[in-house]
Amino acid sequence: MTRRTSLALQRSTIAGACLMLAVGCSAESDVSLESEDQRLGYAMGKLFADRIQQDMQDLNSDAFMAGVRDSMEGNEPRLSDEQIQKAVSNYQKRLRDEATGNTSGQQSKSSGGGDAEENLAASRAFLEKNRQRDGVKTTDSGLQYEVIEEGDGESPAEDDRVTVHYTGELIDGTVFDSSRERGEPATFGLQQVIPGWTEGLQLMNEGDRYRFYIPPQLAYGENGPPSIGPNQALIFDVELIEVQ
Repeated sequence: MTRRTSLALQRSTIAGACLMLAVGCSAESDVSLESEDQRLGYAMGKLFADRIQQDMQDLNSDAFMAGVRDSMEGNEPRLSDEQIQKAVSNYQKRLRDEATGNTSGQQSKSSGGGDAEENLAASRAFLEKNRQRDGVKTTDSGLQYEVIEEGDGESPAEDDRVTVHYTGELIDGTVFDSSRERGEPATFGLQQVIPGWTEGLQLMNEGDRYRFYIPPQLAYGENGPPSIGPNQALIFDVELIEVQ
């Protein structure tokens, strides 16, 4: 689980960066495609558009391109930073509501968000009870883990890259991210992820499957993304597929 807001938003952000590089400031339909750079730009724009139609089918293309042009041309933003963050947060909340069948427009405290102090108290209570269960081990940092399956492959070091399958949950069982649901494992460097993952993955061997119980200070702390919320303890079911 990376430090970015969420994997869905991360994919859109990366793809959006590709679009910024590719389309420039012109939305002309008769743009020249004679050079290799121009063909690359068109290809990246086409691939991004195909992807964003899958992930965000209700995106307003005219407003999206206006945002791209304002950014590329250095124009005064038409929305404040707060308005931009609120628009993204509202969209993520709508996706959660649709996924959980909540159409009332009210967010349950158990589905991410919530008050930082309340979340911290709930996280501490959960972890204190969880650490007493048979099979759960606790490291000096406070990371809790249990072994689900054992492998016999290589163990990663802090500067290695790994490929994993994982499912991330809040302590109430709400799934906020899952490579298994996407059907595609994730590959990343151990220095690119939250501290609980950096530490926990170094305890594993290829073929291992662990469940991590990560306290807030080893996860996102008070800066949790909207899909998670501040001071949330996180649960990850992680399978270490390969060490690179």
